[in-house]
Amino acid sequence: MKKVAFYTLGCKLNYSETSTIARQFAERGFIKVEFHQKPDIFVINTCSVTENADKKCRKLVREAQKISPQAFVAIVGCYAQLKPREIAEIPGVDAVLGASEKFQLLDLLGTFEKPHPALASEKPLPARVYAREVCHAQTFEAAHSWGDRTRTFLKVQDGCNYHCAFCTIPLARGRSRSDTIANVVRRVEEIVQTTETKEIVLTGVNTGDFGIQEGRRQERFVDLLKALDTVPGIARFRISSVEPNLLTREIIEWWLNPINLCRIFICLFNQEVTAF
Repeated sequence: MKKVAFYTLGCKLNYSETSTIARQFAERGFIKVEFHQKPDIFVINTCSVTENADKKCRKLVREAQKISPQAFVAIVGCYAQLKPREIAEIPGVDAVLGASEKFQLLDLLGTFEKPHPALASEKPLPARVYAREVCHAQTFEAAHSWGDRTRTFLKVQDGCNYHCAFCTIPLARGRSRSDTIANVVRRVEEIVQTTETKEIVLTGVNTGDFGIQEGRRQERFVDLLKALDTVPGIARFRISSVEPNLLTREIIEWWLNPINLCRIFICLFNQEVTAF
């Protein structure tokens, strides 16, 4: 059976999605190994936030080629959505998948056979590119890490409707969209029952914008927090990627309740506001 290795660049959201894709591989019988253990397949989940995205991606592809020269190399994630053709030209890359395709990786790439030219003297065949315009990224794809660390990263929101001049995320992930409260609670209960996780990090591009489904707001972030606070078995929830303007008075008043202070941590711009 083929071995597959994963590498994640960027945020907690990327990490949750990589973990979910890894479980998809495991369900199909692939064996997950570490990056340095000569896998047959490399899956690199990229980030677009830093100006070094291109350098990091190229560096990892070179490392993968040194470790396992005949391995299949697939690039997914935000940078893959923004610059698919550019990435496809990197020597050693076999496939590039954008925002609406990365969770279909197994179905799109099949056996992960590395393409070879008909003649040894010919140039390597070009990488396959599966990256539609970001407007097609409309469906919320649930994701969470599982068994990789002592805490779980749980994706509850994706995309962003803000168009800040310095940020490429709306172009890389599309418009804001969320899971439902019922689905999130059910997933937390499943995590409690099947792992020893004591802390769950709620993550998204703009987590405080939770509640948009099918293009319109149908639920509220504060109601998600209240629902999760009733789930037993989790010692602490940590909330990442919250814009200050989305912290409503109701959220702040609820959070300042002494009982909730012991269980909810809110991170503003990745700076943790702790309760102790």
